[in-house]
Amino acid sequence: MQLYVKLDEILRERGWSGKVLAEKSGVSENRISEIRGNQRTTINREHIAKIMKALDIADMNELFEVRE
Repeated sequence: MQLYVKLDEILRERGWSGKVLAEKSGVSENRISEIRGNQRTTINREHIAKIMKALDIADMNELFEVRE
């Protein structure tokens, strides 16, 4: 089982780039890229909170998905 971050899909739906999210969230563009590509094995809780706030997401299920 793997925790998958749906950030790439969310950004595509909104027409946002990683740079736009970085500017709105205060999380570095490099870190956004790593999270977006599911390259990170850990994600800082503060980064999650900033990303969710920038995207106006209240439910973590909108951002994460468990995959087999």
